[in-house]
Amino acid sequence: MSKITDIARKNMNKQLYKDFFFICFGIMLYGFGYTAFILPEQVVMGGVAGISALLFYAFGFPPAISIWVLNVSLLLIAFRALTRQFTIRTIIGVSIMSVIIGALQPFFQAHPIITAGEDKFMHVIIGGAMSGAGLGLVFSHNGSTGGTDIIIALLNKHFRMSFGRAMQFIDITIISSSYFLFHSTETIVYGVAFTLIASYVCDYVINGSRQTVQFIIISKEYEKIADTINTKVNRGVTLIKGQGWYSKQESDILIVLARKYESQEIFYYIKSIDPYALVSQSFCNGVFGQGFDSLRS
Repeated sequence: MSKITDIARKNMNKQLYKDFFFICFGIMLYGFGYTAFILPEQVVMGGVAGISALLFYAFGFPPAISIWVLNVSLLLIAFRALTRQFTIRTIIGVSIMSVIIGALQPFFQAHPIITAGEDKFMHVIIGGAMSGAGLGLVFSHNGSTGGTDIIIALLNKHFRMSFGRAMQFIDITIISSSYFLFHSTETIVYGVAFTLIASYVCDYVINGSRQTVQFIIISKEYEKIADTINTKVNRGVTLIKGQGWYSKQESDILIVLARKYESQEIFYYIKSIDPYALVSQSFCNGVFGQGFDSLRS
């Protein structure tokens, strides 16, 4: 029993180190895109990073300090609405982000890798993609960078707003406020573009590595198809009994869960066995368990 406990503890420690490495790498990627491509172009995005960018453009206040101060202030305000685990993760993530941005910003000010205004939209795309990929790595390894998550926790508690609606409301408010500083709708457009690109890339990084598909197969040759998928694709097959409503005849239905890249192989075997089989394929955001991704908090 003690050996099993020791193995479990070692695996847990190994996972913690792995998560910490990718959280640091993701925050570094985010900081690189933010300081090298976004700040020089004076683009305002949503969240605390957007507020910090506004303070930097208006008063020259270092974003690294304002990001840390704003997040800690929000944590103190929303302390009762947040879990202890979320609070600890956020403090760690925000502290690492502040250190990285504090180190990168003066470096890129002294050694710029872009010429501001030369190709602004391309810089926004690159910065948004890097920032989104960085956040995706952080979130997929149980990290947190605080920001609007803290504000949303408060809004959900007091106003019962949905997560998506609260996020949209906060981001649009912050991005639109840049008009009072720059008096330009172009800045708002670039801010919206950054937010959309970063959100898309973030979602892709989180879900892209675990894209799975579900097959529902109805065929008279269900036994051959099930055996072939079991042996050739090495995927489990579930057989359930069904009945056609119109014909009132019983039918055997196969359910298969597989990785996205395995779908063409499964289609090939189904077609070779029964070209007239009825097949439904749907995408899943994630499948957790043996043979797929492990369950995580």
